[in-house]
Amino acid sequence: MHERPSIRRTPPVLLLALLAACGDPQGGASESTDAASSGSAATTSASTDDPTTTTSATTNPPATTSTTSTSSPTSATSADASTGAPAQDCSDLPLCDDFEAAAPGGPPDPATWSVVSPDCSGSGKLAVSDEQAHSGARSVRVDGGGGYCDHVFLAHGAALESLGPVWYGRFFIRLDAALGDGHITFASMADANNNGGLRIGGQAKILMWNRGSDDATLPVLSPAGIALSVPLPAQEWACVEFKIDEAAGHLQTWVDGTEVAGLHLDSEPTPEIDQQWLNNPNWKPLLTDFKLGWESYAGVTMTLYFDDVALSDAPIGCG
Repeated sequence: MHERPSIRRTPPVLLLALLAACGDPQGGASESTDAASSGSAATTSASTDDPTTTTSATTNPPATTSTTSTSSPTSATSADASTGAPAQDCSDLPLCDDFEAAAPGGPPDPATWSVVSPDCSGSGKLAVSDEQAHSGARSVRVDGGGGYCDHVFLAHGAALESLGPVWYGRFFIRLDAALGDGHITFASMADANNNGGLRIGGQAKILMWNRGSDDATLPVLSPAGIALSVPLPAQEWACVEFKIDEAAGHLQTWVDGTEVAGLHLDSEPTPEIDQQWLNNPNWKPLLTDFKLGWESYAGVTMTLYFDDVALSDAPIGCG
């Protein structure tokens, strides 16, 4: 079993929160500071009430510019790259939670999750809900506000200590509305090797990865790069799976069992996909937590649900 460094048990708190407007899908994602790990962040009360508005004021840092190129792959997905994995038995995984054991209206199991709003808190809130469920009768409902400080996450760190440098994640997500042009995050991982962490979210109406340290995006947010990712459906459950190779600095991503070509990071620069990301060829993350929730940098609000969340050292599957 790979033994993770002790820093995983005491991830640092990042003190800077940045807010940026990202309305132009041609530009890079707006900068913000990644959420801190569950062991260090402040706890936020869970609620099922609608979010309230926030009056917090923040400054808007300039957005980065994405790399563009005249050539690109032609397909956003590849059926041949599907994980092809039958769903693993939940009891065999270091993290697997369907939220059935927690009471509606309250927080997820506090032995597994912390509810956090790193750096600052506003209108964002989350709670276990029986309004929607991918399996069983319950999921976690998140009401995310439009400002950076209106963010909220459920955070888990312990399972990463038992995982090696190559690991897999899976979660089911249901958005009340389609992703828009503004930059948002719904999955976030603190990175002990790089300020700003690693994020999964959306911009330009597509699913994307974002690196907080330099605001790089995967894919590049050019028209050709955007075409190589996929949107997430509104008011339907979608299965998102990912593979992270920390030692190699590689990423892979599947939606409903099919790999997304524009969300594949390896060591060879591919125009419109990972060429911008590989401007930092030495990126090797050391991830210390896994968080799900909502964080917006462009005034975007959302109600969304998460269910059947799992981490493993092997492909998990969507079944």
